[in-house]
Amino acid sequence: MRRGFDSTFILMFLVMLTSAAGNTALQSVLPALGRSLGVKDSAVAAAFSVSALLWVIAAPFWANRSDRHGRRVMILLGMGGFCLSLLLCGVFLALGINGWIGGTSAFLLFILGRLIYGTFGSAAPPAVQALVAGNTTREERTRALTLLASAFGLGTIMGPAIAPYLILGHVGTFHVGLAGPAFVFAAFGAIMFVLVRTRLPDDRDLGAEAHGAANAYPSIGGQSSGASVKAATSPKGTQVGYLDPRIRTWMMAGLVMGHAQAMTSQAIGFLVIDRMNLPPAQALESTGLVLMMGAGASLLAQWGLIPLLNLRPRMLVLVGLVLAAFGTALTGLAPSLYGIATAYALASLGFGFTRPGFTAGSSLAVGAESQGSVAGKVTSINGASFVLGPSIGVGLYQITHALPYVVAGAACVTLFVWCWFALRDPAPAEVTRFDDPVV
Repeated sequence: MRRGFDSTFILMFLVMLTSAAGNTALQSVLPALGRSLGVKDSAVAAAFSVSALLWVIAAPFWANRSDRHGRRVMILLGMGGFCLSLLLCGVFLALGINGWIGGTSAFLLFILGRLIYGTFGSAAPPAVQALVAGNTTREERTRALTLLASAFGLGTIMGPAIAPYLILGHVGTFHVGLAGPAFVFAAFGAIMFVLVRTRLPDDRDLGAEAHGAANAYPSIGGQSSGASVKAATSPKGTQVGYLDPRIRTWMMAGLVMGHAQAMTSQAIGFLVIDRMNLPPAQALESTGLVLMMGAGASLLAQWGLIPLLNLRPRMLVLVGLVLAAFGTALTGLAPSLYGIATAYALASLGFGFTRPGFTAGSSLAVGAESQGSVAGKVTSINGASFVLGPSIGVGLYQITHALPYVVAGAACVTLFVWCWFALRDPAPAEVTRFDDPVV
């Protein structure tokens, strides 16, 4: 690592952490906000979906811009979009909370604010990767980018964990309430923007190897899988299509698994409110408990059990699907808070196995010359799951509360049977797996 780069790396780590934590903190309070404003649950799901859709579209574009132009400019653009989006979302929600505008109007304006995040927030992660890559040697690069990606994954866990403690009271006669997390993280983002603006030097001479890659949308239950690290450290070689026979079955499995996870994780806030019969403002700590147990179980799988068991990708997927099937079905049927939390943790443990299995299996299927292309496909599949997944899950939830969890469990069982016959572990080639499937 280049001399004097430690402080810059810490700053980049904090940029990634803030971006992911702010987004997922807001996601975790949205079910309660929607209920308190009298907005349909489907509108809350739409707020997730439109932001994720724009992120999936914009992330590759900004990654290419980062390769051709200054990374500092792209990071400032991403953090500026992050701050502006959260500030506007907070203002619109607070106006609705205080009754200055109707709940539906407040949420429609809120969705416009989310469009800003989806469009511009994705500019920062690839630029941060490129900046770190340009200041590290080949030997240091993968380790540094893996640590950097862990900040993004850690942020998706921290956001929901601390969101209940960011609910603010009155400022004069103005009640902030559930809009608090948006304002607090807008302030954190503004601090990051100023630090990047004042501390980060010009970086346009990093060289051709200093490229970044699109990151998957930071979402509850959507921890990264290492694909963006592989894409950022692999040369731009042979392109591989989604329907290439070598990776087609892995791509299909990843898409179904991702949707099952997105359906269940984005509906969990509504389930806690309704199953526990809690007022929306009092449900945040209970929701936070469920989400923290789920995140802890996912980390247990990825940081502890996978390295210990040393399973091949196919077996990771199969074991994960069994656990996820039981966990999702039990989540929908659990009668108590701790029953929901335990079942959701079991489901998250299962998905903690399947995502690295899908990632590593896709990598094993091709040679070294196609690693960057396949990694990009994996990232896009992971992100695409959170475009329609939340809306599908909440739509099923509105029919009956247990339905998205029963459907997700049935999908995991069906996929298990298909994967048993369709998936095969490729023979190890030059590249045996993603460098670190944990993050």
